[in-house]
Amino acid sequence: MDQWLKDYIEAQHRALDSIPVGQIRDLVDVLEAARTAGRRIFVIGNGGSAANASHFTTDLGKNASEAHGGTRPPFRVTSLTDNLPWITAIGNDYAFDEIFVKQLRNLASHGDVLIAASVSGSSPNLVRAFEWAREHGLETIALVGGKRGKIADLATHVIVVADNHYGRVEDTQMNIFHMLCYAFVENA
Repeated sequence: MDQWLKDYIEAQHRALDSIPVGQIRDLVDVLEAARTAGRRIFVIGNGGSAANASHFTTDLGKNASEAHGGTRPPFRVTSLTDNLPWITAIGNDYAFDEIFVKQLRNLASHGDVLIAASVSGSSPNLVRAFEWAREHGLETIALVGGKRGKIADLATHVIVVADNHYGRVEDTQMNIFHMLCYAFVENA
């Protein structure tokens, strides 16, 4: 067991080391531009990535928006994973593939930002959302694992975590989300 744990930690370090710092800096700029322009930011994912989407939305909406005494405009950020009655109504009445795109149709406008976290990058509900976002002029960010998947081909910005292990990729994506938030909390 000790060796397995050591190996796991070493693999997690490799996943973290694969984060492209310059591309993270670009995403900080995308988020700042959205905030300055009053654009909305939507975050999506499935399973553990849905939990990460909710966590990121909380941190960006609360901590990053209130940083520096709240002197800057707040981030207009929403996790589309959080309204379970709406998600289940869409899934039941249409299809699970539509749970995000139907929400975007109601809420999103040209110039808004859509962020997805996914290990596979090919979940049909994420693909549909990214197709819709592309057709309607949203800027898109895909955080994906080593397989990249279909959303990587549809996204404006792609961050690839060089691993395919669900736990390691989700953990690393949460580290990226924290970096994006704390870039605003800890920097002037």
